[in-house]
Amino acid sequence: MIERIAGKNEVRFAVAEARGEGRTIALVPTMGALHEGHLSLARAARTRADFIVASVFVNPTQFGPGEDFDRYPRTVEADLELLGDEGVDVAFVPSAEAMYQDGTDVTVSPGLLAERWEGACRPGHFAGAATVVAKLFNLVSPDLAFFGEKDYQQLRVIAQMACELDFGVTVVGCPTVRDHDGLALSSRNINLSASERAAALGLPEALEAAARAVAWGETSAAAIEAEMREVTDGHADAGLSIDYAAVVDPMTLEPLETLEAAARVLIAGRVGSTHLIDNCALIPAGGTS
Repeated sequence: MIERIAGKNEVRFAVAEARGEGRTIALVPTMGALHEGHLSLARAARTRADFIVASVFVNPTQFGPGEDFDRYPRTVEADLELLGDEGVDVAFVPSAEAMYQDGTDVTVSPGLLAERWEGACRPGHFAGAATVVAKLFNLVSPDLAFFGEKDYQQLRVIAQMACELDFGVTVVGCPTVRDHDGLALSSRNINLSASERAAALGLPEALEAAARAVAWGETSAAAIEAEMREVTDGHADAGLSIDYAAVVDPMTLEPLETLEAAARVLIAGRVGSTHLIDNCALIPAGGTS
């Protein structure tokens, strides 16, 4: 039976009890509105830890002015049932007042990894995300923390933060989970109308085009990006606008000119008022991951 906890001291106490019993602690941070992607993180955590804490918290500090904080879906009771079914031990469901009771003057600067791509599209987003995850790391002191690769830039930012600030937590990335039509699962997908969802399929289709070009031997990043743009342009009349489509180094996220080893392709766009992101690995012919 999952235990719902709202207070900081209470979650610290629950974790301390588990650690006193010699149990390995895992953290699965979420903003709720759970889907199969989130649940896959809980399952991965269960294979590697004895005590799982999942947070359900729509973090206001990672939303900018005019973004969808008020529209972001909130389904806490359904979320708790799903987490309980996956064997999660504790659901940490704090209020914003509890989480930021001392204010937000002190934040984590996420560094160069956060400056491009989503960082440029959503100024302040990664500072908010890194700060709340740092707070969760301090509250839960997990041995492992599980994040989805769908938010690849966030995964890299958090992994670097955990390393450079010596949190002592292993950050584990888990594969993107996709719907039957190829769209990456996202809590924001619920905001898409049928026609908007059809337009949003330009994102995974562009990734497929990039992977296909690389499989055929293309190594020019510019040529790969052009292939992607050709696909997304075909969805422009349906309402898809692209914020970026870039071939990058998988660790530094700096743009590449030529694929000489494994790379990552990042893409983001807007359909109506909904911002969506996606990515995939690119392995050049004869290369390895």
